[in-house]
Amino acid sequence: MTHPLFLVAAVALLAGWLPLLAVAVRARTLDGVAALQTAGTQTTLVLACLATGLRQSSFGSVALITAVCVVVSGLIFARFLDRLP
Repeated sequence: MTHPLFLVAAVALLAGWLPLLAVAVRARTLDGVAALQTAGTQTTLVLACLATGLRQSSFGSVALITAVCVVVSGLIFARFLDRLP
């Protein structure tokens, strides 16, 4: 049995990607990286909501992997942005 409230939350979080993608495309490099990091966090939350809403443990595993990748990618971006002139 699904939990529709979590599925509605996942759709609402997906709608939050649109302004973040606009900032990532049009803003300065540092602002774009911040927007991509926020989008990665929202992706983790969407997957966690889907895991709970659909009762699929595989989405929970993917959410955990995504959370780790978001943290690591933020560190890598910060490292390489430090070298830009």
